[in-house]
Amino acid sequence: MTDSFEPAYLKLLSSGELATRVRLAYERLQSCDLCPRHCGANRRESANGAVCRTGELAVVASYSAHFGEEDPLRGYGGSGTIFFAWCNLGCVFCQNYDISQNGFGQRLSLEELAGVMINLQERGCHNINLVSPTHVIPQFLGALLIASQAGLRIPLVYNTGGYDALESLALLDGIVDIYMPDIKYADPSVAQRLSGIPDYPRVNQEAIKEMHRQVGDLTLDDRGIASRGLLIRHLVLPNGLAGTAAIVQFLAREISPDTYLNLMDQYRPCYQAFKHPELGRRTTGAEYRRAQELAAEVGLTRLDRRQQRIP
Repeated sequence: MTDSFEPAYLKLLSSGELATRVRLAYERLQSCDLCPRHCGANRRESANGAVCRTGELAVVASYSAHFGEEDPLRGYGGSGTIFFAWCNLGCVFCQNYDISQNGFGQRLSLEELAGVMINLQERGCHNINLVSPTHVIPQFLGALLIASQAGLRIPLVYNTGGYDALESLALLDGIVDIYMPDIKYADPSVAQRLSGIPDYPRVNQEAIKEMHRQVGDLTLDDRGIASRGLLIRHLVLPNGLAGTAAIVQFLAREISPDTYLNLMDQYRPCYQAFKHPELGRRTTGAEYRRAQELAAEVGLTRLDRRQQRIP
């Protein structure tokens, strides 16, 4: 980041509002409604009954300077990714199912998680990239409070599957610098069949509107590295299952024609995908090119190109 950049959360730190948000988030763990599933579990006591199978401590699978992220995130120093275990989704084709469904990882205290954030900054990462954070909002906010008091000063990326509650996003207003949600499906019946959540399209679109309201279109510094804004990921599925045509229309018409979009072509059958014949093969080159054409037809031109970068 340039010397003039200041992440959003530092303003709330100095005013005391960041500490207030931490307290409010932890109150919601007692009868959890952090995600749209509203399971009501008392996660302060245990993970019993929690859809995300996560109790009071966040489970971290790994953290690193990641160079596989989008161009504006990885830059030349890497994106400081923290992969949280478990998930509030149940996608049958999840490529990280060992983490999201099997819970591989280690429970970390707030102090330990804050130390991870500081470590990633010291390693030269351009941002703190929270992967699958929806179910651990209180935990990463508590760690952020500690880390920001200790000198954290790089942008915070909320890297989510896109099934997020508006009430939880309100807790993040003025804290998250960069929102990076998935937009997985346009059809409720497909969302039900492949992720068990028929209201995903409605909830997802409402959440993306709120994210954009908070941070606007993606802005880059003079090195082309993201400092603030919205970045969308859309995985192109075989046989048109994702509903790409409707999704790009939504982004162009109801969010912004300047939306930064990563059309992803890396689908491959994983986890339980082979139980669904329509998911039993990789996306073809023709299907991916058609997705690119659909984006161009509605005026979306800010597509991630995965360019090589030098300092």
